[in-house]
Amino acid sequence: QVQLVESGGGLVQAGGSLRLSCASSGRTCSTAAMGWFRHAPGKEREFVAAISWSAATTYYADSVKGRFTISRDNAKNTVYLQMNSLKPEDTAVYYCAASLRHTGSYFPYDYDYWGQGTQATVSS
Repeated sequence: QVQLVESGGGLVQAGGSLRLSCASSGRTCSTAAMGWFRHAPGKEREFVAAISWSAATTYYADSVKGRFTISRDNAKNTVYLQMNSLKPEDTAVYYCAASLRHTGSYFPYDYDYWGQGTQATVSS
């Protein structure tokens, strides 16, 4: 079993930054691809970013490319999402997810474990 716990959300003004963290425990995630998704009220869950287990490959949604950076520290079993130049439309609950079956994916159904989410709110 894998447990994922997100942290780092909060309220920030447009143009500001937040750094989200996702700590994993239980069965090791060091060989799992990790992803971040977000869910805003009235919208579908949306892919944000993903990273392969070795961090050699990263994937980004077009809406965040150039503003967000995903990274991981396998020694700490932690994945990060650095969010810069935040916009009000980035407001959402952000979820991290682990995939033991894929090296990285844009699709929620490719992920096996999910965290509870952390709220990020960007004011205009």
